[in-house]
Amino acid sequence: MGLLTGGGDLVWALGLGISLFALIAAIGAVSKPGEGDRVTRQARQWSLQHPWKFSLLPAGITAVLDYPVQLVLDGEGVFGSAWHSLWHGALVYLIAGILTLSMRGRARTAR
Repeated sequence: MGLLTGGGDLVWALGLGISLFALIAAIGAVSKPGEGDRVTRQARQWSLQHPWKFSLLPAGITAVLDYPVQLVLDGEGVFGSAWHSLWHGALVYLIAGILTLSMRGRARTAR
């Protein structure tokens, strides 16, 4: 992907890896809402009923894990690193929320 976008350095690759990790974990958490034990089913159903609240977790994880990468490896300073980390977290929030909304529709049709 770095060849296509022209931004394939180490910081970009680590940021993309962190974001994809959080997104895949979020989608894995809400997939198959009818399987698992009672607590797992309830948690999955809650996350499908509240997709934007649920999306705060992967967004926060992305921002927290991306901050040290931006700070140490990119050398932008404290505020520049915080800005980039929050921006990446906001993107993950938006994508995870939209994907969870689409999973909610899929869960309704599966019933």
